[in-house]
Amino acid sequence: MHQLTIAEMIRGLQSKAFSSVELTRHLLARIQQLDSSYNSFITVTEELALSQAEAADQRIAKGEAPALCGVPVAHKDIICTNGVRTSCASKMLDNFIPPYDATIVENLNGAGTVTLGKTNMDEFAMGSSNESSYYGPVKNPWNTRCVPGGSSGGSAAAVAALLVPGATATDTGGSIRQPAALTNTTGLKPTYGRVSRWGIVAYASSLDQAGPIARNAEDAAYLLSAMVSHDQKDSTSLNRPHEDFTAGLSDSIAGLKIGVPKEYFGEGLNAETAARVQDALKEFEKLGAELVDINLPHTELAIPAYYVIAPAEASANLSRFDGVRYGHRCENPKDLRDLYMRSRGEGFGEEVQHRILVGSYALSAGYYDAYYNKAQQVRRLIKQDFVQAFEKVDVIMGPTTPSPAFELGAKGADPVAMYLEDIYTIATNLAGLPGMSIPCGLVNNLPVGLQITGNYLDESRMLNVAHQYQQVTDWHQASAV
Repeated sequence: MHQLTIAEMIRGLQSKAFSSVELTRHLLARIQQLDSSYNSFITVTEELALSQAEAADQRIAKGEAPALCGVPVAHKDIICTNGVRTSCASKMLDNFIPPYDATIVENLNGAGTVTLGKTNMDEFAMGSSNESSYYGPVKNPWNTRCVPGGSSGGSAAAVAALLVPGATATDTGGSIRQPAALTNTTGLKPTYGRVSRWGIVAYASSLDQAGPIARNAEDAAYLLSAMVSHDQKDSTSLNRPHEDFTAGLSDSIAGLKIGVPKEYFGEGLNAETAARVQDALKEFEKLGAELVDINLPHTELAIPAYYVIAPAEASANLSRFDGVRYGHRCENPKDLRDLYMRSRGEGFGEEVQHRILVGSYALSAGYYDAYYNKAQQVRRLIKQDFVQAFEKVDVIMGPTTPSPAFELGAKGADPVAMYLEDIYTIATNLAGLPGMSIPCGLVNNLPVGLQITGNYLDESRMLNVAHQYQQVTDWHQASAV
């Protein structure tokens, strides 16, 4: 049963070929047996999962079940779950148990999904390799000596290892798409504001966005359809009519105009990765799409702009973790200053501390205009590049990452090299656009991802484009296990 996609599970549950309890027990046993090799879960919620599965079976028996009813999922451990530890993979929140569900969890619970557990991640979503977790690094199921990408590496690895058919994830600068690319899964970051951020622990509030990681575009469409809703508790939530993202998957893409940015195929891109991406573009031409050369001239400024804006917002968001109200508290503080300093010094890992310091510096008196304000001006230029590009094309395509997965520890001493792993993904977040990564080949038996960037609120078209590609290729069916 673990080899079934979400769409296949839906059909099996509705036809009574198996029950949700049977499916859930099978996957829980698989997690217990295999996850010690991958470290993709922080918390496994066996009791909760079985109770939800029993309830799902009752809904199915009554004929009252939504499409996803009875389908097991996992949640990234940055997303609050009522009564279940939400740690953000940090010592700071190792003991935090939320008394409420995030809106995205409420929506999926309402759709009848079964929560198997909480997945590992980079601490507070800060990282591109999933090596900064307090609970140890996640390992890539394709090669356990390699990283799975970050920060949503646990969700991606769990899907790639067939421990769960789909999982929630968050993307601040590529943290859904980059791990999807490195693990041969399909990951989608929606338009900023499409999915409520309420109940998701904030990293950089103007960039964070939740979305699904699954085996293919059809499965991602099912998950996204349940995740999306307007939420009055989130001031950035978009008030749009609800969409069924599965409805247009089979539409023809003949005549589609695909923008190919020259900036995505220059120095720094692995030659074999580039070849796999070019092969994918040729497949789209066979499907009737037209390739159009475009320019995104401010692409090279995305990383420096991001690494001012994101740490600045993080320094403000993480100031709430002070050892007073909740989270880690140092032992026997001498005074309030000692309480703050030791609680934060002990609770936050090295990468998080680095980003808080950078962000605090960028926001400090005398430097705000020189750094933060300037980065926001660059952000506007990057957004304008996309606005002009979408006047000529329907979607933009290129590599998701510069190369396949690298070995654990290979870039830990070189933060710039680590930051460059997100060079093709960050601009999408700065512009607030939807983006996704789909499998498009292998290099030395490691996956390569094709990135698809859409116009605002154009997730349906992106999923249709990805699904049509997956109907004529089988890269997404290649398995690590």
